[in-house]
Amino acid sequence: MLNKNDFHETLISSRQLLLQSRGENGFWTGRLSSSALSTATAIVALSIFTREVKGKINKRLANECNNSISLGIKWLEDNQNSDGGYGDTVQSISNFSTTSLVWATLGDAGCDTSQINQNKINSWLMSSVGSLDPKKLSKAVLKRYGNDFTFSVPILTLLALTGKLGKETSIWRQVPQLPFELAAVNHQLLKWLNLPVVSYALPALIAIGLVRHHFAPSRNPIIRLGRRMILRRILRKLEMIQPKSGGYLEAVPLTSFVVMSLAAANYVDHPVVIRGIRFILKLARGDGSWPIDTDLAIWNTTLTINAFKSSITASNLLNQQEQQSLRKWILENQSSARHFYSYADPGGWGWTDKPGSVPDADDTAGALLSLQNLGVIDKDVLEAVLNGIKWLISIQNRDGGIPTFCRGWGRMPFDKSTPDVTAHVLLAWNKWFDSYDKRDRPILKEAINHSVKYIKRSQHEDGSWPALWFGNEFSKDEVNLTYGTSRVLLALNSIKNTSLLKYKERGVCWLLESQNLDGGWGGQKGVSSSVEETSLAVHALADFIIFEKDLSNIDGNKKDLLHQAALRGTEWIIKTTKRGSLFKPTPIGLYFSKLWYFESLYPIIFTVGALNRLNVMLSTEKESSV
Repeated sequence: MLNKNDFHETLISSRQLLLQSRGENGFWTGRLSSSALSTATAIVALSIFTREVKGKINKRLANECNNSISLGIKWLEDNQNSDGGYGDTVQSISNFSTTSLVWATLGDAGCDTSQINQNKINSWLMSSVGSLDPKKLSKAVLKRYGNDFTFSVPILTLLALTGKLGKETSIWRQVPQLPFELAAVNHQLLKWLNLPVVSYALPALIAIGLVRHHFAPSRNPIIRLGRRMILRRILRKLEMIQPKSGGYLEAVPLTSFVVMSLAAANYVDHPVVIRGIRFILKLARGDGSWPIDTDLAIWNTTLTINAFKSSITASNLLNQQEQQSLRKWILENQSSARHFYSYADPGGWGWTDKPGSVPDADDTAGALLSLQNLGVIDKDVLEAVLNGIKWLISIQNRDGGIPTFCRGWGRMPFDKSTPDVTAHVLLAWNKWFDSYDKRDRPILKEAINHSVKYIKRSQHEDGSWPALWFGNEFSKDEVNLTYGTSRVLLALNSIKNTSLLKYKERGVCWLLESQNLDGGWGGQKGVSSSVEETSLAVHALADFIIFEKDLSNIDGNKKDLLHQAALRGTEWIIKTTKRGSLFKPTPIGLYFSKLWYFESLYPIIFTVGALNRLNVMLSTEKESSV
């Protein structure tokens, strides 16, 4: 039986902690986990830069680089897993990609590291690959990522630059040549060609393709000459798409790969390199580590606002001035012109307010929901909302689903429809439907119906839905079905359509069957429980119970199971968070190419959303409400 006092204390404490986690700027910046992969790539970029630039650099910048390198190496040595390998976060299990990058970094001639660490990491790689032979390493990297060269080729490039593939020039033949010359082609033509390298990886396509051409130019004299002739144009393109911050996508790994590649190809004093170096140095943490990205400020802030709204209006927790400030900040961060990097039309939002952010569907949906939840719907808000809705409609795929960045034209996951993003967009569309221009409502209704059909088709036979941007390292195929299923259920509950009940029921049944014996949830059945995943499941169950108040189409036994599951999950949250006072984040977040991260705010935000919604459920059943 749920202890009401413990529940109330946890709800109030978690709300208060989330409010206190707001930055001085008035929004929720959060803190991304330190990343061994980011740290390794940053160290190599700084090392190659300082070696190649020699006397051309001022001493102050050189000292900054060397200090960051030393601190970074020390952090890597101190955060090696007990098995000798490295995971993407300090909580992650060892994986081949990150371990091989750290191995190359610590073994680089310019990096002085302990022999103990080297021996341990050598042993891990030997047990994983069977050999440290360059050809076997190359095959292992390419096998892990298949046709997706956006991460495998950068890894091989770093291994080549640090001498891990051999010392002779011929080793570069093991690195696939990226067609960097295509960056000079109009992006519409790239779209038509259906290339396996998508727009977000354009900086890597250019820089890594260029360094491969530098060390191992094509044996075809025509191709070789053609590439040589467009080098200046390609470099101008690279400079044009670099944001003011210097960091491509605000990402340390991507920026580091660009810097190390250009520096090694004799472009060490190029403006792109200098700005990239300053970005890397700026993001270095005091302990010597680097995160994968600057922050997720817009994503965290909209998630927080919407979590508050899951029970009460944000005005009860944020005063009028705070709401107005947040509303203004969100509006200011909507794209108002064609994006210089991704060529996205105006109207969308990205994940952060920093200049390297790119508009995407998930963040746009979150922004639209938060604007409604902040209350005042004036002319400026309505205009922004209408533009955001139109932007989302414009990227809807033919199958009815919603991709991440642009309408699907490639073979990458970010171009394909995905249930969790589609559900988030559906929720936003439904919430704003009545405010949409009456003349355009048939278009929006058609988009909604099309997405609902996609959601129906994408449900697994067991009742679950997968997620793209969230996973679980211990789940089958690392897929997080709890996140995907919970998010889809929230969207379907917002649609008044009795034909959806059977799909919702199947999703709810999957959640019931996937609950662990301790009362919590992991990414899939049998996976260790986490605060984030348990909160998501409780939120979805409570929401389903609220929207299906009488549950007339569900037998009595299942009604009891629903309530018991939601309450058991809540009890697990109360116990694990010590009544809302302790929140340990779990690495369930996925960045590009399955790069794991955890965010300090996720467990607090998801807990607040879940407990707020459960409080509504209890109040509708004539229980006490906070």
